[in-house]
Amino acid sequence: MNLHKASEEVYIALDPIVRLGAEEVAFVKDTARRSPRKRARICAHRSNDDKLHEMLIAIAADSYIRPHRHFGKSESFHIVEGEVDVAVFDDGGALTDVIELGAPGSGRAFFYRLSESAFHTLLIRSDVLVMHEVTNGPFDPKQSSPAPFAPPEDQPAAARQYMQRVGDQVAQFRRARQR
Repeated sequence: MNLHKASEEVYIALDPIVRLGAEEVAFVKDTARRSPRKRARICAHRSNDDKLHEMLIAIAADSYIRPHRHFGKSESFHIVEGEVDVAVFDDGGALTDVIELGAPGSGRAFFYRLSESAFHTLLIRSDVLVMHEVTNGPFDPKQSSPAPFAPPEDQPAAARQYMQRVGDQVAQFRRARQR
C-alpha cells in the first residue's frame, strides 16, 4: 500500500484502489501504540475536502477522546477488531445511551451510526480497537464541538479521572438496562 504520512498518526492511501488487510491493520495498531495520543488512522480519502471520508482507525485503550459532537454530520463505525462502548451524553453531560460494539463474533453489535448532533466518547474495552469509520466531508473543525463538561486532552490526570467516572456510569447504565 502506497501511503503518505500526513502526521505522526495520520496516513493517506494514495493508490487509486484502496485495499486494506491484515498488514494495514497491524501497521495502524503499531502506529497507534507508538503515537503520543495513542491513536492512528489510514485515510482512504485523499483530501479533507472530499465529500466522503473513510478511515481505518486504531485506538489504544489508554487514549482519551474528549466527548464531542458534530454539526451537520453523520458518522458510522464498523468494528474490525476489539471492543468499545460508545457513551452518548446530553448537553449537560448526563449519560443517555451506551452502544456496545465489538468485532463480528464478539456477541456485540459490530456497526453503529450516529445521525444526530449528540456528545459522545469511546471507552476502549480491548488493548487496541480497530474500526472502519465513515463520515461525510468536507472536514471542517468548526463542525465539531468539544464537550464543556469534560476536561481537554492536555489535562491527562483530569481526563483519566473523568473517564473513570464515565466508566462507572456506563456500568450502572448496563445494570439498569438488564433489570
